[in-house]
Amino acid sequence: MNAFTSKTNSRFDPSQRQDKTKTLVIANSNIRQPDSFPPVKRKMIVRLGMKRLFDIAASLSALIVLAPFFLAIALFIKLDDGGPVFFRQIRWGLNGRKITVFKFRSMRTDACDPSGIQQTVKGDSRMTAIGAVLRRTNIDELPQLFNVLLGEMSLVGPRCHAVNMRAAGRLYEELVPDYHQRHIMRPGITGLAQTRGWRGPTARPLQARARIACDIYYVRHFSLLLDVKILLQTLVIELRGGTGY
Repeated sequence: MNAFTSKTNSRFDPSQRQDKTKTLVIANSNIRQPDSFPPVKRKMIVRLGMKRLFDIAASLSALIVLAPFFLAIALFIKLDDGGPVFFRQIRWGLNGRKITVFKFRSMRTDACDPSGIQQTVKGDSRMTAIGAVLRRTNIDELPQLFNVLLGEMSLVGPRCHAVNMRAAGRLYEELVPDYHQRHIMRPGITGLAQTRGWRGPTARPLQARARIACDIYYVRHFSLLLDVKILLQTLVIELRGGTGY
């Protein structure tokens, strides 16, 4: 068995894609939409415009530079089980709109959860061999640069949550009344909560509330300087080995 062969996975069956799409539609069809959001204050428009210009320049540059790296990863994933390279999931976007987020697929095709109900845990048995490496290094998140370029996400912002995401067995919006306030800004590839260690499964209500508190703080105190600090902190964390799994 080579380094890119899953221990339990069979070759990719194309019929699984149709089943997963059907599951995705059903899982996200009855989620309560958030209330209306207040208009952006005039003084924030210039800052947000500069943020958007930075996102475009940085994401486009990164995608060009990383193109050969992306192709290599795609090849490894295909050699692993022959399944799709990307994993797609419906998540909350700006002002509570639903967006489709892209990631490099890190789990067996028959075990992927497009609904977002089942959170990934350390040593998750659903992971493929190459997928474990991608997640540990957070490389699986890099395709979200496409979402940034399209204007659906930002480099920095409240982390993009799956619509069905739960904490302590309950929907986030049920557990945290102000949950949707985090969606006043575009979701980010990284965010303040992640640099403070609030990432991964949230088995306790306290963890969920702490994470959302960081997100709402960011929304209310956003600045380009804060974005730069978060990006630098994220870089340091990844260079030290990262926190993914």
